[in-house]
Amino acid sequence: MKKAAIGIVGLGVMGQSLALNMERNGFPVVGLDLDKEKVEKFLSDKASGKQVFVVDTPQALMDALEKPRRILLMVPAGKPVDDAINGLKGFMEAGDILIDGGNSFFLDTERRSKALAEEGLNFVGMGVSGGEEGALWGPSMMPGGQEAAWTALRPILEAMAAKAADGQPCVTHIGPRGAGHYVKMVHNGIEYADMQLIAEIYDLLHRGLGMSNSELHQLFSEWNQGMLQSYLVEITADIFEKKDPESGQALVDLILDEAQQKGTGKWTSQNALDIGAPIPTINAAVESRILSGLKAERVAASKVISGPSPRYSGSEREKLIAAAQDALLASKITSYAQGLGLLRIASQEYDYQLNMKEIAKIWRAGCIIRARLLGDIMDAYERNPKLVNLLLDDNFRTTVERKQDAWRLVLTTGIELGIPMLATASALAYFDAYRSERLPANLTQAQRDYFGAHTYRRVDREGSFHTEWVK
Repeated sequence: MKKAAIGIVGLGVMGQSLALNMERNGFPVVGLDLDKEKVEKFLSDKASGKQVFVVDTPQALMDALEKPRRILLMVPAGKPVDDAINGLKGFMEAGDILIDGGNSFFLDTERRSKALAEEGLNFVGMGVSGGEEGALWGPSMMPGGQEAAWTALRPILEAMAAKAADGQPCVTHIGPRGAGHYVKMVHNGIEYADMQLIAEIYDLLHRGLGMSNSELHQLFSEWNQGMLQSYLVEITADIFEKKDPESGQALVDLILDEAQQKGTGKWTSQNALDIGAPIPTINAAVESRILSGLKAERVAASKVISGPSPRYSGSEREKLIAAAQDALLASKITSYAQGLGLLRIASQEYDYQLNMKEIAKIWRAGCIIRARLLGDIMDAYERNPKLVNLLLDDNFRTTVERKQDAWRLVLTTGIELGIPMLATASALAYFDAYRSERLPANLTQAQRDYFGAHTYRRVDREGSFHTEWVK
C-alpha cells in the first residue's frame, strides 16, 4: 500500500469529513478509531472506493504514514487529548507531528507543546471552524506550533481549506505553541457576540414591533445583500422560513429559549479578565446564554415581576426597522474591535506575534463568522498594520459615527419596551467609553483610597497620593 500523507485519530463526524476532504484533494488518509462498527460503516458508505484506509493499532498507523509522520487528533478536548498523545508518542520519532484539531484550551496546548518539544516531537494546536459541512468542503483553519510543522502541513492544509472570493486559502500559520487555539477561542467569542446581537435585534423586531417570521425572512435576506452580508445573517433568514413538518408552524417559535454552550465563549471572557482586555459585548453574550438557562426561574419571575408592555405602539415602525439594521452593523463592528483588541493584547502577553490582517484574511470563508466585514477589516490593517483599535480606522470610525443615532434609538426603544438587549447595549457603552477622554474612575480611585488606603494619582502632579478622608 502507498504510504498515506496524513493520519487521523478519531473518526467521528468531523474526523470523517476532514478525511474525505483531504482525500478529495489528493492526500491519502489512514485512520484509527476504537469504534469498529462506526469505522466499518464509514468505510462501506462514505469512504468506499477512496484512498482512505483504517488500521487498528498505533504501530500500524505509524507504519502506514510518510515521514515525517503527520497525525491529526480529532478527539474531545481535555483528558482524551492527553490520553491519545500518551498512546501514540511512544511509537513516534523525532520530527513527527501531532496536530490537535479540537477546541482545546490554549493553555493545555501550551503545556503539551512544551512537553512534546522536549521529546523531539512537533505539536500543532489547530482551530478548525465551519462545522461538519466546512470540514468536508473547506474549513477555516488556525494552526499554531513550530514553523517546521507548518512547512510540512502547509500543502495539505492549503489544499483542503476554504477559498475566499480572491482564491486565497483560509489557513495560515498563526504563531508558536498555543497561538492557533487562542485565536480559535477568540473567534468563538466573537461568534457568541455576533449570534447574541442578531438575537436581540430579532427580539425587538418580532416581540416588540410584531414582525412576522415571513417579514423577518424577507428583511434578513435583504440585509444579507449589503454591509451585513455574512453566514450568520444568511442562516438566520433561512431559519425564519422553516416550518415544522408536523404542525406547520414556524419551527423557530417551537424551539425552547434555552441556549447551550461548550465553553469557548466562557474561556474568552475569563482570559480577557486575566490579561486586562475589555470585551463587554462578548461577556454579555456569554451571560445572556447563562440567563437563558434559568428558564424555570424566568417563568416564575414573569408571573410576579411587572414591567412595560413589550409591544411597540408608536408611529415610527418603519424608521425603527431601518434603525435596527444600522444598530446591528455598528454593534458588530464594535464587537470585532473588542475581539481584535483582545488578540492584540494577548499577542504581547504570550509572545504570539499575531498578524491581524492574516487572521481577518482566513476568517473570510469557511468559518462561522465569515462576513463581508472581514474584507474591510483586512483593508484597515493593510492601511495600518499597527492599528490599536478598529474604531480608530477612519473608515470604521466614520461608519459607526454615522450609525450611532439609529443605534441609540434602537436601544432606547428596547429599554422603553422592557426588551433586554445586553450585548447591543454593551457594544454602545464600549463605544462611548472608548471615545471618552475622562471616565468616572477618578471617583472609584477616591473610594478605594478611602476604605483601603490604595492611593491614587493626580492630574496635576506626578506620584502616588493618599488622603485621610475622615477628620
